[in-house]
Amino acid sequence: MVVIANQDGTYSLTERTQNLTADNQAINLNTLIIQTSRSNTKKENSPQVVTVITRQQIEDQLSINSDSSQALSSLLPAYSPNTQKLNNSSQTFRGRSVLYMVDGVPQSNPIREGSRSAHTIDLAMVDRIEVIHGASAVHGLGATGGIINFITKSNRSNEVKQHVDVQLTTPTDEISSDTLGYKIGYQVEGSADNFDYLVGLTNEVQGIYLDADGNYVGAATVRGDIMDSKSHDAFVKLGYWLTDDKRLELEVNKYRLKSRMNFTGVDGDRENGVATSSVKGTPPNGVAPYNDVQTTSLFYTDSDLDGMEFKAQVFHQDFEGRYGASNSNSFQDVSIAPVGTLYDQSQNQSEKMGAKFSLTKDDLLNNSLSITTGLDLLQDKTSQTLILTNRTYVPETEYTNYAPFIQFEYKPTERLVLQAGARNEHAKLDVDTYQTVATNKNTSVSVNGGSPSFSDTVYNAGAVFKLTPSMSVFANYSQGFGMPDVGRILRGVSTADQDVDTLIDLSPILTDNYEAGFRIHRNAFDFELSAYQSNSDLGSRIENQNGLYVVKREKKEIHGAEASLGFQLNKEHKLQASYSYIQGKSDTDGDGKVDTKLTGADIPPNRLVTSWNARWDEKLSSLLQVSHAFSRSFDDEDLHFDGYTLVDASVSYKLPVGKMSVAVANLFNEDYFTYYSQAAYANDSFYFKGRGRTLTLAYGLDF
Repeated sequence: MVVIANQDGTYSLTERTQNLTADNQAINLNTLIIQTSRSNTKKENSPQVVTVITRQQIEDQLSINSDSSQALSSLLPAYSPNTQKLNNSSQTFRGRSVLYMVDGVPQSNPIREGSRSAHTIDLAMVDRIEVIHGASAVHGLGATGGIINFITKSNRSNEVKQHVDVQLTTPTDEISSDTLGYKIGYQVEGSADNFDYLVGLTNEVQGIYLDADGNYVGAATVRGDIMDSKSHDAFVKLGYWLTDDKRLELEVNKYRLKSRMNFTGVDGDRENGVATSSVKGTPPNGVAPYNDVQTTSLFYTDSDLDGMEFKAQVFHQDFEGRYGASNSNSFQDVSIAPVGTLYDQSQNQSEKMGAKFSLTKDDLLNNSLSITTGLDLLQDKTSQTLILTNRTYVPETEYTNYAPFIQFEYKPTERLVLQAGARNEHAKLDVDTYQTVATNKNTSVSVNGGSPSFSDTVYNAGAVFKLTPSMSVFANYSQGFGMPDVGRILRGVSTADQDVDTLIDLSPILTDNYEAGFRIHRNAFDFELSAYQSNSDLGSRIENQNGLYVVKREKKEIHGAEASLGFQLNKEHKLQASYSYIQGKSDTDGDGKVDTKLTGADIPPNRLVTSWNARWDEKLSSLLQVSHAFSRSFDDEDLHFDGYTLVDASVSYKLPVGKMSVAVANLFNEDYFTYYSQAAYANDSFYFKGRGRTLTLAYGLDF
């Protein structure tokens, strides 16, 4: 028998030799196992809030917008509103860093956080998205705010099945070849004997965006943009059943998004409400920004190793993120050119190699105790170069980490589930002696290399108590382990002969997360409410100092609440609503007390997202979704945020051959500045308006 993931997030049990299609008379297993938990935890038994975005929800979002960050923002109110740019700076989750993963492989680059890790895979390759809300140490480095794990598609059929789809996106006025976007995708899957496969290809071209007034949206010439870009994704997954219990699986994903450089950004004027705009023409300096990522994984699973389940994974990732050219203060060197005249552009390189091992025994004490133990290994080599002058901007930094962990789940009664665990982090940084790049005020200085190391144990403990079969309460304490932006710290050293070993700013971020709530699942009604507190004694905040962005290490406290409601009116209609409330402060004067409101660079606005899904008959279905971001004020009056409401709608219809969908994003053509533009940084170059109304036509065919 084989467990097959269904599109609705549940699982089915079927014979492996059968044709794995929807026509099978499979046994449906409604209990959803959270793969990201690593300990076979059922969703209903999780002491943390967990969201599973199903394949159907992903397809609904893709019919409206192909941007993965927009899909997450539309479904997760605690996730910051989409920047609508390649750069995902300020897109936090519950006010802290997100660990993005693809099938458990970390995509984030915390050693030199270039804010590009949200765009490493096309959602067309993703089966579901598992989201753990709040700090978690189950996967180690980077998950101080939560984990977003993209679970890729797997073969579902013994027969060869193919799928092709095409998509066209256009504004509803000012239509031209510059504003059109299109996408084409192809997938094939099947199996023969013990071997199965899935191959996917996508190619997308995006045009320039228009705001609600029909004007060009400002191009993020330096940080990188999604509009006016070309991207492709090639995905391969090969599986082989060694026996009925043992499986080997190889997965490779190659993703590249590159600017077409047809437009150049023009600074706006925040004081007078003039948005950053774009003009047609190639930027005068540099080469095209891009994201280029290749992730390779090899999995081995033995579901019956002397009555235990063994999982092993080895992975490798090459990541390159290139930014656009600018005459930034941090690039200036009078020995090369007069101050203010030197243009350069930076490029991040990160190579990760790692392995994950886990062993689970879940039938102890008469099936009441489950124990999972394992070991994670990671090596991350990261550097940043200035490619036009061939200078080292951030020296190669090698981060090595090994972390044994253990996790317990105990059910003393049918109504009570207790969970606890510990993870022992051993981390080391290796940096050779290096020379900093001169800035407009400082000459280059020498910094002595070093190998600072850290060893900390992070803990978690939680409980779920079922008041009734349909109602439960939960509470959880979990610690998260993260690093500050080491690369930004290293490149910002201005005093000669400092030692890397003595830079306290390299100390890790330990986050304590407390959470409590309750959930109800009764027939057609679902409700969940939770409140949380997230504290760190040595947080990380980016601050602009005379044009240079530096890392400030400060105490940080965040608290908030989340609520979600789902109601199945009948078999055809479902209503959903989710709300996130969040507040946060940091200690900016060093007196040990938090005193300054966190800005939009750190925390999202309070948000409400609602949706109505309707299946009118076997052929016709529709989606209407509304997202409202509430206004927010900050201590810095220049960062006041005026809220806005976005409405999206889509309709799909099954034709005699294939399926067609029509979607309208920003249905009422809301005229607004993005949250990032208003609330993160008061910068005329980043004062972007949001995208106006667009129409997307799509057609898909299975054969």
